[in-house]
Amino acid sequence: MTEPGTQRKGTLSFVRRNGRISDAQERAWRELAPTYVFDVPRDVAETSVHPDARLDPAAEFGRSAPLVVEIGTGQGHAILHAASEHPETDFLGVEVYHGGLARTMLEADKAGLSNIRLIEANAPEVMQTLLPEGSADEVRIFFPDPWHKKRHNKRRMISPGFGAVVGRVLRDGGLLRLATDWEDYALQMREVMDAEPEFERAFDGEWDARFAGRPMTAFERKGLDKGRDIRDLTYRRVAR
Repeated sequence: MTEPGTQRKGTLSFVRRNGRISDAQERAWRELAPTYVFDVPRDVAETSVHPDARLDPAAEFGRSAPLVVEIGTGQGHAILHAASEHPETDFLGVEVYHGGLARTMLEADKAGLSNIRLIEANAPEVMQTLLPEGSADEVRIFFPDPWHKKRHNKRRMISPGFGAVVGRVLRDGGLLRLATDWEDYALQMREVMDAEPEFERAFDGEWDARFAGRPMTAFERKGLDKGRDIRDLTYRRVAR
């Protein structure tokens, strides 16, 4: 089902459709969510963030450590891999799809990971108000919804003004990592981020090399099998 209509302002970069979840996923929400999911105070919609809500990463993780925020965790493949490979770093995943969050919790519990937390919310709102300014060392956005029909392009997350949103949450010198398998969206990402005053390129040439920290998933492989090139971009937050 799609998220009910509300008085929410602005255009969302997603349409929330949640089908039936399995018994295991229901158990994950019942038993594991208190450990892995930050309970977001809501504003006007199911995935909204109340403007007065705040998340303290050190309090949430119980330590002070580098923080990586992944937007759109999907089934959790990338964030689970990263958290397993880097126990010294904390990872915060932002996703709106109930089943994907449940699967991520189940796999995190199976692996005994304590450096993952998840948020079920609209990502721009998380970055605009929920997280402290300058709290993230990296923000990762891998394969966001391309909204490939021209009339839907306005829904794309990486659009003019996005630099101020993501730039708020990144520390000076922090990195924004992007990847997509849609050429026109990659071109838009590069055009937008090249123009954002909060960021500078952290790569040479037309595109960055594939980020070695991202595991090859069935989703990425499917894009390659269809003949689509995967394009990576990395930008650095300039000093405030």
